[in-house]
Amino acid sequence: MRSFVVIGLGLFGSSVARQLCALGAEVLAIDTNPDLVQQVSTDVTSAVVADARDAEVLRALGAQECDGAVVAIGDDLAGSVLATMNLKELGIGHIVCKAHDETHRRVLEKLGADKVLIPEKEGADRLARSLTSHNVLDFIELSNDYGIVEISAPKAWIGKSLKDLNIRAKLGVNVIAIERGEKISVSPRAEYEIAKNDILVVLGDYDSLTVMQEL
Repeated sequence: MRSFVVIGLGLFGSSVARQLCALGAEVLAIDTNPDLVQQVSTDVTSAVVADARDAEVLRALGAQECDGAVVAIGDDLAGSVLATMNLKELGIGHIVCKAHDETHRRVLEKLGADKVLIPEKEGADRLARSLTSHNVLDFIELSNDYGIVEISAPKAWIGKSLKDLNIRAKLGVNVIAIERGEKISVSPRAEYEIAKNDILVVLGDYDSLTVMQEL
């Protein structure tokens, strides 16, 4: 079973933490805000009120045993920098960071973050690596087993709701966000109806994501 530490439990971080856990991964969720920790506590393996700027705190929580990490404290440059540095020192194999702007992105990349994204600018979880599929736009590698793809809505899904499609049960993936024009819906409701030009942000293991590419 793969394991991840997610630092920062705002809208972005909490969504990724919940979906990773829903896909069968072990998730250690961390934030300094007790309310945010409480909100995800029943949806992840472990949720802890802690300061990721302290390397010894992360070590005590066992973060070094995780296969990958998501640093989702994009609005706090100092906090995300220190958390990323600590994770690198602990030997985390793959680190994905959320940045607030291009300057923040460059800093995190220089620190050795494997992927850095700006959701507000790029549209949910868009990343810089494209797959060789006609409908996959971008790809985020979370670990050797899990990833996030940004994919054009398959024609067969247009006009149907997420509830009708039952995507998680049928394909083993989770739609964590949908981009429609300038609007982004994070953790869309089951009643959300897919439209022609929707861009779906989907999280899953690579076998399931491969199936998505063939739709």
